[in-house]
Amino acid sequence: MKPMAHLGVGIGWRPEIAEAVERLPGLDWVEVVAENICPGHLPDPLTRLLERGVRVIPHGVSLGLGGADRPDSGKLAALGERAVALGAPLVTEHIAFVRTSSPVLEAGHLLPVPRTREALDVLCENIRIAQAALPVPLALENIAALFPWPGDELSEARFLTELVERTGVRLLIDVANLHTNRVNRGEDPAAVLDAIPPAALAYVHVAGGVERDGVWHDTHAHPVSGEVLDVLARLRERMEPAGVLLERDDDFPPERELEAELRAIRAVLAARPASPAPGRRTAPAGTTAPDADAVTDAAALTDAAAVTDADTVTEAVRTRLGLRQAALLSALVASTPVPEGFDRQRIRIQARALAAKRASVVARSAPELPEILGGQDAYRTAFLGYARGRPMTAGYRRDALDFAEHLLIRDLPADRDSRRRLTAWWRERAGARPPRRIARWARALVGRAA
Repeated sequence: MKPMAHLGVGIGWRPEIAEAVERLPGLDWVEVVAENICPGHLPDPLTRLLERGVRVIPHGVSLGLGGADRPDSGKLAALGERAVALGAPLVTEHIAFVRTSSPVLEAGHLLPVPRTREALDVLCENIRIAQAALPVPLALENIAALFPWPGDELSEARFLTELVERTGVRLLIDVANLHTNRVNRGEDPAAVLDAIPPAALAYVHVAGGVERDGVWHDTHAHPVSGEVLDVLARLRERMEPAGVLLERDDDFPPERELEAELRAIRAVLAARPASPAPGRRTAPAGTTAPDADAVTDAAALTDAAAVTDADTVTEAVRTRLGLRQAALLSALVASTPVPEGFDRQRIRIQARALAAKRASVVARSAPELPEILGGQDAYRTAFLGYARGRPMTAGYRRDALDFAEHLLIRDLPADRDSRRRLTAWWRERAGARPPRRIARWARALVGRAA
């Protein structure tokens, strides 16, 4: 495991703040959602950053390495293609599952994996498959969660430690997620930070959230809280991060507020010199040269990964994990009963959050729909009614088309002019005739029977 190159302080690149990002003083690097870019047609603002020498890291959200299925080769190839196009030193993803294949369900969100030996075995094998396919090193992010799995066998700290030991994968530590899990699941961030081998740390995420009724929501749409900056300070006391990145995905503030948040992050990094754990030394700030202990850590991780490369996971293990994940995801997106042992109230909160996120993302991907339907409130009411019991199976763009077809089958919206506009919108994107009345009746009957 080679030492991480110095990154510095950066921000998540989003089209909504592209111009502001270009003007941010002292910006060292940016991270871009891998699925939102096309290697041959990069947005002009992102191209200008690359031409300035600003490093760009692709951050994937759709691999689902914690799922029961092996990683999709097409998704791996696409992620690697983006890394090459951006000249990135690594790619990042998440320790999460996002879909099931039997039944076919998409969460549209990062969901926690069970912290069991079997789930860890599957995750490690999936990581090794991904590492073999990618042209650059892989780092994985710890996620935020509203609920734990019943029957967990490992703590978060132990789960991450064994993951690194068995695969040699780096970790992208999100300190906002550590705070979220402290509030929602009672997990101590310090225990996780103490367990991370410094050589395994790729970089750090910082993001905002909000607490409602005792639940912390990792929104990426609120200012970074003091509690999250405190976790960053604790990490900084233990190790020197190669990079720290501010994430903001919605409700974007004025440029000066983004600058202020970046200054606050820099202040934490400057004020808290790393104090290495006994027996370890950290490299000076801004350097990439490893010390002897870091080399020892890296060699141990590499050796451990090599030893377990021959390990294989049986299909029976993958099937058992798949059944557990399908039962949970079905409860979250298809209104089936909550599996035994889960906190039913937390699952209901998560289900509402997933539906709300789904409605918001569909509206962003198809902004004409709220306008056709008479505004955001009317759109949201109609979409949430559609989504209840109709899980997403093929991504947000397909979901938008299915939602429009669902309305047309029912002769909605009631306003004739709006219905004509929706028909034209659907026809243009679906490349087919809208369903005729006899087909609409048939599909409606099938829907009621289901």
